[in-house]
Amino acid sequence: MKDVTTIGLDLAKHVFQAFGADAEGTPLFNRKLRRAEVLRFFERLPRCLVGMEACASAHYWAREISAFGHDVRLLPPQYVKPFVKRGKTDAADAEAIAEAVTRKTMRFVPVKTAEQQAAVMVLKTRALLVRQRTQAINALRAHLGELGIIAPTGIANVKALAPIIRDEEDTRLPPAARFALTEIINQIEMLATQIDKLEREIVIQAKQDDEMRRLATIPGVGAIIAMAVKAFVPDPAGFKSARHFAAWIGLTPKAHSSGGKERLGRISKMGNPVLRSLLTTGAASVLRHVQYRDRVWPWLKNMLTRRPFKVVAVALANKIARMIWVLLTRGGIYRDPTGIEAGPVAA
Repeated sequence: MKDVTTIGLDLAKHVFQAFGADAEGTPLFNRKLRRAEVLRFFERLPRCLVGMEACASAHYWAREISAFGHDVRLLPPQYVKPFVKRGKTDAADAEAIAEAVTRKTMRFVPVKTAEQQAAVMVLKTRALLVRQRTQAINALRAHLGELGIIAPTGIANVKALAPIIRDEEDTRLPPAARFALTEIINQIEMLATQIDKLEREIVIQAKQDDEMRRLATIPGVGAIIAMAVKAFVPDPAGFKSARHFAAWIGLTPKAHSSGGKERLGRISKMGNPVLRSLLTTGAASVLRHVQYRDRVWPWLKNMLTRRPFKVVAVALANKIARMIWVLLTRGGIYRDPTGIEAGPVAA
């Protein structure tokens, strides 16, 4: 064990696989570890390079193992796959991880703290509740539509349906339908209350954090986007430039280049889907804000005359992502290039 310098650890719930190699890459061991044995195993080892795939529990194990002095690095699973020689076994995966982690050009995932993981949980919990509320609203509209009762689109217009459902004297609803739809409307109201509670907590945290306050000065960036950036991007300096950051989010065209000919396809949609969706939504809110569209950023108005609304929204989301990277790496706040004072559009 004294000669081991690199370890590839294949994570699991109960049975882990550890592959060890020396400085020259010669295999030393490839053994299984029960969950209770993992920390004791690394505690006895000399300081070495430990590679793991960035999965659900990877950040926890990275923090625990690094406490013993090891250099722990997380790798995207898609970057490890090419190093698997043949088949799919835990032993082959651990060996592939150990080989991939030693590559000089390999890209790694920053290890999140427990607080950053907690912030992600808050955002994902809100997203889950929003999806459930949307499902309930769609079910309510579909059932009422079968009985000839409709309402304009939009969450705000759903409130007009509640008095109809709860009105015992309205003969358009049979008793059985009223009983079932009352449960759905109660579920929608309960979810709305829970979402508001989470959003208030997000706003409170955004006001207390200096970086989140600075990010909120960018048009189209509000408390939710600022918190998402802090949670999903623990190390913005790990990106070489603002272009790399926007490409990581998935707001750039996919490249299909060969033989010296560059071909750009559709937006790649690679990277973080939550952050990309939020930035696109924030950009759409800016496009609907006449003051920014026509005065502060006149190029948006010109682009809207040539390209569809959603295409312009993605282009603006790319620009907002670059602004975020600049503020995170260089400090300062967003300053209007035209000198026109106007509050940021929250999203």
